Amino acid sequence: MPPSSRVSAERHEPLAPARATWVHALQRAWLARGALACLLWPLSLLYGAAWALRSALYRSGLKRSSRLPVPVLVVGNVVVGGSGKTPTLIGLVQHLQAQGWRPGVLSRGHGRRSTGCLPVQADSHADQTGDEPLLIAQATGVPVYVGRDRAAAGRALLAAHPGVNLLLCDDGMQHWALARDLTVLVFDARGCGNGWLLPAGMLRQPWPAPVWGGGPLLMLQTGLPAGARPDPALAAGAQAFAATRRLADQAYDAHGRRLALQRWVQSPAHRHGEQGKAEVAPAPVSATLRCAALAGIAQPEAFFALLRQRGLALQHTLALPDHADGATLLQALAAYPSDLDWLCTEKDAVKLFAALRQPGAPAHRVWAVALEQEPDCGFYAAIDQALGRVAAPSP
Repeated sequence: MPPSSRVSAERHEPLAPARATWVHALQRAWLARGALACLLWPLSLLYGAAWALRSALYRSGLKRSSRLPVPVLVVGNVVVGGSGKTPTLIGLVQHLQAQGWRPGVLSRGHGRRSTGCLPVQADSHADQTGDEPLLIAQATGVPVYVGRDRAAAGRALLAAHPGVNLLLCDDGMQHWALARDLTVLVFDARGCGNGWLLPAGMLRQPWPAPVWGGGPLLMLQTGLPAGARPDPALAAGAQAFAATRRLADQAYDAHGRRLALQRWVQSPAHRHGEQGKAEVAPAPVSATLRCAALAGIAQPEAFFALLRQRGLALQHTLALPDHADGATLLQALAAYPSDLDWLCTEKDAVKLFAALRQPGAPAHRVWAVALEQEPDCGFYAAIDQALGRVAAPSP
């Protein structure tokens, strides 16, 4: 039975209620040492033992790290997803390009169906490359390679693009097989949560702890209010910076048309496109202002909250599993009225837009809203200073 189309009531309807309920319960448990966290704590001891064994193998030299011929900057986290790592990496690539570097990006490609090492093109399919590497490739235009073995992926990238003189490793904090020269550690407002390892807490490794491979460490805490200072306890003695987040002022659809986000909070009389501005798409034809939101990310509620902060009255919110594929996203929309404007994240858009452009695809009106992240002014200066000790970009 189709969901209610009443304008006044917002509904939150996950695609898989049982799975979503369990995931949300875990996320809440990770913020405090309550009953569920304590129940899972013995399992975290096993996780910690496995981590200690792996650490001992590397520190004893039984397992070794490979060093590539160009500097490697790792952007990673020590907590389970949603910390703002991808927008941090995209911002770093754009800054480094402006400084004269010729960067490339390495990623494992989480959620992809392919195996081995392969390049990511702007028109690649997310199911073969992973959604985040595809978003990075489309947003930056730099060479991006995915592979479980990041060192092998780096060698393949450098062989295909010999002009690259700096590699950024996406989500490489725990990937010790690749030696690094600089580490950027990303937290969000949750910090370390309850401070326990998975599955009782959100930590993927013990923290604070020495950073593998040496080299400078910079900490960036994202999603903080304007003027807020980062939590120094998260930085383990390193330089710490804060970053604010906001949604872009315009949304865009699968065909590249753009529409001001404000259109969804104005009256119907103001929904028509502006004359003479070809870059702005005509406003969707609808008798009432009706928009909804979906997100297949680690923390979908954070996206919904940002939309509400901009004054949008969401009729429905769909929280889907992280890295949900295009078919799953389309299936989630199938039961809803066709007169809704759906807003999604860019991570969802790289999969959903490709599906919507296929012949015979449903005529859903879907718009992506970019997340803009602004770090402290000193963050990029610290990056430049740290990289300057390693090597200077060649002209």
